[in-house]
Amino acid sequence: MAPLAPKTGDAVFASVDRVNAELFTLTYGAMVRQLLTDLEEVDEVNKQLDQMGYNIGVRLVDEFLAKSNVSRCVDFKETADVIAKVGFKMFLGVTASITSWDAEGTSFSLVLEDNPLVDFVELPDTCQGLHYCNILSGVLRGALEMVSMKTEVTWVRDMLHGDDAYELRVKLLKQVPEEYPYKDDE
Repeated sequence: MAPLAPKTGDAVFASVDRVNAELFTLTYGAMVRQLLTDLEEVDEVNKQLDQMGYNIGVRLVDEFLAKSNVSRCVDFKETADVIAKVGFKMFLGVTASITSWDAEGTSFSLVLEDNPLVDFVELPDTCQGLHYCNILSGVLRGALEMVSMKTEVTWVRDMLHGDDAYELRVKLLKQVPEEYPYKDDE
């Protein structure tokens, strides 16, 4: 039997169960608001959103691999393309673009023109240091770690802070060798 061809982002998005976008956006906003109330410090909220995203990404990668039929990527560049074209489309309904590769091919920018998490959002002056969508950086970090890529993900541009797009910088820190629980030859 021939292996299944990987699905495109549009095909995967059409086949997965979805929640109402407004409900999702408002629920996320309520969660961020509650974190701001509980933690009081914007930096602590940023850390908590990143950690929550990391925990989601660790689990989300299994669903992504199961439903997208994507085979193992050969390098970091292919991984970036799959994230942008299939992953973001599958889970958020948007496609990201990959730009600004460094010379070594270990760092790129992921640019979102549209971000469904920020519908209905305006940041007050007291929250200007808040990376409202920091959960996305954690999701990327967690998912990539589960496929043996230790990364650093940081926000470069954010439309909530007056920029023209949402841009995340993803840097590959190291490729983690896969560890198997046992050896076949013993």
